[in-house]
Amino acid sequence: QIHLVESGGGSVQSGGSLRLTCGVSGYLSRNYEVGWFRQVPGKEREGIACIHCCDGTLNYAESAKGRFTIFRDKAKPWVYLQMDNLKPEDTALYSCGAVEDPRYSCASYGALPDEMRYWSQRTQVTVSS
Repeated sequence: QIHLVESGGGSVQSGGSLRLTCGVSGYLSRNYEVGWFRQVPGKEREGIACIHCCDGTLNYAESAKGRFTIFRDKAKPWVYLQMDNLKPEDTALYSCGAVEDPRYSCASYGALPDEMRYWSQRTQVTVSS
C-alpha cells in the first residue's frame, strides 16, 4: 500500500513557476514509479511525466518537455514537478499517481493514468494571462 499526498498548487501569472510535491509513504518496494497527471473538466486525465523511484529513469509527455521537470528526493521518497514558464492552458487539476508493477515501465510507456494503482488528492493550478 502506497500513500500519496500532493501539495504546492495555486495561482500564478503566465510565465511564472510552481513546484508540486508528491509525498510518498507506506510500504515501499524498490520498484515503484510515480507519475504526474492533470485534468481539465470535460477532458480525460493527461499524463505529464513519470519517474522510477530508485533508478531515476523518467519520461515526459510532449506537452511537458522543455518547461516541466520531474525529479525525486533521494533522502526521502518524495517526487517533485517543477513547472516553469507556465501558460494559461496549463490550468488544470493536478495529481500524482504511483504503481508497483514489473510489467509497467515508466521510461518505456510514459505516465499512463490507467496504469496507476494509487492516487493523491487533486490540487488546482491556475495560470492567468
